[in-house]
Amino acid sequence: MPADDHQELGEPVDAPEQESAEFVRALARGLAVIEAFGQQHSGLTLTEVAKRTGVSRATARRLLLTLTALGYAAQVGRQFTLRPKVLSLGLAYIASFSLPSLARPFMEELVEQVHESCSVSVLDGIDIVYVARVPSKRIMSIDIGVGTRLPATITSMGRVLLAALPDDALQAVLAAARNQSRPSYLPTNHALTDPEALAAAIRQCRQQGFAFVDQELEEGLRSIAVPIRDRNGLVVAAMNLGMHAALVSWERVLDEILPALRTAADGVSRALRF
Repeated sequence: MPADDHQELGEPVDAPEQESAEFVRALARGLAVIEAFGQQHSGLTLTEVAKRTGVSRATARRLLLTLTALGYAAQVGRQFTLRPKVLSLGLAYIASFSLPSLARPFMEELVEQVHESCSVSVLDGIDIVYVARVPSKRIMSIDIGVGTRLPATITSMGRVLLAALPDDALQAVLAAARNQSRPSYLPTNHALTDPEALAAAIRQCRQQGFAFVDQELEEGLRSIAVPIRDRNGLVVAAMNLGMHAALVSWERVLDEILPALRTAADGVSRALRF
């Protein structure tokens, strides 16, 4: 699916460091072209696509015309746009992934109980990707929906998922997040940007089994997340509740919201086992 516009593009599309004979560079470049589009870049010229993906104009032209011939893109004048057929790429993942459909009844019941928005996400590199969402009321200025990507380090679900990683994998993700040329999403003044403070927060999440983030992603937004586990007990996703900081006290979070969230996530985990 198209990349969220918080993602910065423009780096050349390179193969992995240890490229194998099985790696298809043309496919990688074609996917990069699709990811170049987003909410703020719904229409792009050939030159803009080449710049955002780091390929030559000739390569960008061939890729765009191929996508157009296959129905994934369209050309209007000098600009190219994505076509609805691109959604089939993301829907194929959702259709093959049972978690969203299993989680939704538990999420709907939870939202009805606590009257706060509920989401489920998985980890993808340094980001989380939303795979299910049941909103209660709009409290964020950015649009959140299935497929939205946000930085793992400043989100409650991201920290839950990072806490489940082995230490070496966790350090690799944190290093990759720090080494971004520009952050994929600008944090607030509340965000933990110090590496040691962030590592301590993730360790605390491991110990207590949940992550609480207070206005780090967006002013006025608090969120709390817990893990979802598969039949082997491995953390495969995270579930959270987002709430308005001015309306929900820490006492209510601990006494009411966290127990209800854990009950819902445990229900999804049990459903996954069977």
